Amino acid sequence: MFWLKAADLFFLIFHTVLTLFNLTGWIWKKTRRINLITLLLTGGSWFILGLFYGIGYCPLTEWHFQILRKLGESNLPYSYIDYLIERLTGIDFNAQLVDTATGVGFFLALLISVYLNIRDYRKQ
Repeated sequence: MFWLKAADLFFLIFHTVLTLFNLTGWIWKKTRRINLITLLLTGGSWFILGLFYGIGYCPLTEWHFQILRKLGESNLPYSYIDYLIERLTGIDFNAQLVDTATGVGFFLALLISVYLNIRDYRKQ
């Protein structure tokens, strides 16, 4: 039980930090390249693996949710962001609203990251 709780905490922190980095990592010049890589990996997971497992699929979410089920959690949402918002605030937002906001945030961050990485590359 201790290891399951430790794994839950690890995924909660790691996945949340990765999500925040995806949204903001383009801000700092030193992190732009890795930000673009993590955004592309995220997009690949959502849209390439998503062809097989459902659009928006994320292995981190899958692994975390497997741990949560072993800890007795049930009725987990499809979206990690939906889960995270409810876990941190206790508020159960409309899943479609959360998915839309997640998608908009992802694509805005991706566009900004691509633009800034190209601009930085051209300046070199």
